[in-house]
Amino acid sequence: MVVDSASAIKRQRFTVVDPMELESAKAKLAAAKEKFGREIRVFETATASSVPPDVSSNVSEEPEDFYEFTPEDYYQLLGTKKEEKHLKTKKIREAEEAARRARITKAVIRVRFPDNYILEATFHPSETIKSLLDLLVKVIARPELPFYIYTTPPKKQIKDFSQDFYSAGFIPGAVVYFSNDLPKGDDGAAASGSYLQEEVMSLQGLDSMIEKMEPGEPSRDESPTTKPPPSVPDQKPAADKKKIKPKWLKL
Repeated sequence: MVVDSASAIKRQRFTVVDPMELESAKAKLAAAKEKFGREIRVFETATASSVPPDVSSNVSEEPEDFYEFTPEDYYQLLGTKKEEKHLKTKKIREAEEAARRARITKAVIRVRFPDNYILEATFHPSETIKSLLDLLVKVIARPELPFYIYTTPPKKQIKDFSQDFYSAGFIPGAVVYFSNDLPKGDDGAAASGSYLQEEVMSLQGLDSMIEKMEPGEPSRDESPTTKPPPSVPDQKPAADKKKIKPKWLKL
């Protein structure tokens, strides 16, 4: 017997996901959005399992020379700029910039922590980077420890928090890195546990659970009803029809 693979996958998916768990996941995400003032997600990178929990934040970072701006990078960037350069008036450039800015309605920022967990949050492009710092203070486990955020490559610490995400080039999204700003002898205390609060860590995987459930699907207890094919009226053979002689035919 041949079984439709697509329907079989759907039936298997709906038998695994519990509707009560789905509602609980939605409630947790809604509560987190209300508490922190924006949508947040938490997930783990693929390489996180290979990193021991007692590894310090400085060990997971690349050396300084890894982020050096080489002459090859300079000439490649210079060539790209020459190709994109056009002679336009200031008024035209401002109009095009305003049109591009109006099309972008959100900035998705991902903050990667030294333990390879990632916090994703959605901002408006006109919000400043300080709003990201304010969110991090609310979600990290040890906000009393000094920290900073940076981008790569090259490694550049973000210091101007008055910039909005659009002006900083963080649109439609960007990845920034988190690090505790501690002396080398005291950095082990920062990596003794998770960088995010336990409440925030509990959001991991909830969004993927919700995405697996498609709206409008039948419930598990209901079996899909199959409608019989529409009946086709019997057609008599053409030979049974009475032959009619056309008026124009003369014998």
